[in-house]
Amino acid sequence: MHRPDQLARLADSSEKWDILIIGGGATGLAVAVDAASRGYRTALLEQADFSESTSSKSTKLIHGGVRYLRSGEIGLVRESLRERGRLLRNAPRLVKPLDFVVPAYRWHERFYYGAGLTLYDLLAGREGLGATGHPGAAGVAERVPNLRIEGLRGGTLYQDGQFDDARLAVAMARTAAARGAAVVNHCRVEELVKENGRLTGVVVRDGVTGRDHRLEGKVIVNATGVFTDSVRRMDEPGAEGVIRPSQGIHLVLDRRFLGGDTAVMIPKTEDGRVLFAIPWKNRVLLGTTDTEPVPVELHPRAREEEIEYLLRHAGRYLREAPERGDVRAIFAGLRPLVSPPESGGASSAKLSRSHSIFLSDGGLLTITGGKWTTCRQMAEEAVDRAASLGDLPKRPCQTADLTLLDESSADAVEAAGESGLLDEALPYRFSDVERAVREEMALTLDDVLSRRTRATFLDEAAARRCAPAVAAKMAEMLGRDEAWIAGEIARMEERLG
Repeated sequence: MHRPDQLARLADSSEKWDILIIGGGATGLAVAVDAASRGYRTALLEQADFSESTSSKSTKLIHGGVRYLRSGEIGLVRESLRERGRLLRNAPRLVKPLDFVVPAYRWHERFYYGAGLTLYDLLAGREGLGATGHPGAAGVAERVPNLRIEGLRGGTLYQDGQFDDARLAVAMARTAAARGAAVVNHCRVEELVKENGRLTGVVVRDGVTGRDHRLEGKVIVNATGVFTDSVRRMDEPGAEGVIRPSQGIHLVLDRRFLGGDTAVMIPKTEDGRVLFAIPWKNRVLLGTTDTEPVPVELHPRAREEEIEYLLRHAGRYLREAPERGDVRAIFAGLRPLVSPPESGGASSAKLSRSHSIFLSDGGLLTITGGKWTTCRQMAEEAVDRAASLGDLPKRPCQTADLTLLDESSADAVEAAGESGLLDEALPYRFSDVERAVREEMALTLDDVLSRRTRATFLDEAAARRCAPAVAAKMAEMLGRDEAWIAGEIARMEERLG
């Protein structure tokens, strides 16, 4: 996957596209994989890096959504569980089963949550990962050594899926490219082109060279997540907003704050939110929050009250309670929740996590909402609509059993030793940097340290320590100068805060 080759296709005025996709997050990439796999001439345009916004800042779960059972969204849960099974098969190196325990501190909780999770198993059917269990207090404590044991009456054990979101995004980009799509990051759509009131193409600007390209397409798909409304207003300036962004943050802690390989789900905090403590890459993720209103931005920042909220609630369940100084990294993402007019200003926590597809008078096909787990299904529906809209040949979806391409070894330190590590606190090497630039279209320091590797998500201090050497290696490969190195380091520092 080489960016110059992809750009050359955009510059070729003879290339006529069937489907032009705006947005390189989970949804846009899934649409690109689906469309290209059906043989449609497909191009994807991402203003920043693949998954740079919301899609790299998830809770790292491929899950059916236990909490959606409480709101009665049975259809969404069933669909999510089916898609969870498909992702486990289609990306086995990136998506793996993970044990969860729901601790019970009241006698009735084991029965209440056990009943709900048994229903969860039944909805999964053949895609189930294992039957729900009911360990006693000693069994729960053995799985989660740092869990508070005073008053613990046992728990409910179940399984869901865990993944590396940014690495899955790269795998999808590689798969789409291998199937014939042109996928380009750091290219922003500046204009939607119309003829006689109908969309016929876009003008896109290369963020590296500043050069503009005019592309013609039969169908334009808006898959921009929290930026959905801004693209819709490029088509219809007076379009009513449909996105209600909600911010969720995660704290990254040392492994000892769980002490085992089992995740913990607290299904209801004092204000009705769900709290997770999840082992991930030899760290612990603590999250998430649900804060609104929030501005739409590429790099949202965690608020101090959100950080304090997570630490305070974790302290109620963990014997060794984490403090502010124990936090290795913090990341914040925005959920693109769809708020139809009839929602009446309901809390974001009550808005459905399902997706929506709608068409403008000018022919802009928008798909928004949803989540990582269901992005393949979302894409199938969107491409079906696009094929009908663009009068394309009808071809069946190919992605239900399509193995995604992932050739990275960036997530494990090889047995040969630790030579070449970026930092002793990180499981990444300079060979991972080279592969990211050479094969995975990484153009910025943040591309490498946040998404091709997950350094800034695992340990911000370690990422800062290795940043100068990584930027120097990238500059050598990309033909950049000292000013570029200094600028990249400064931009990374600003984003980390």
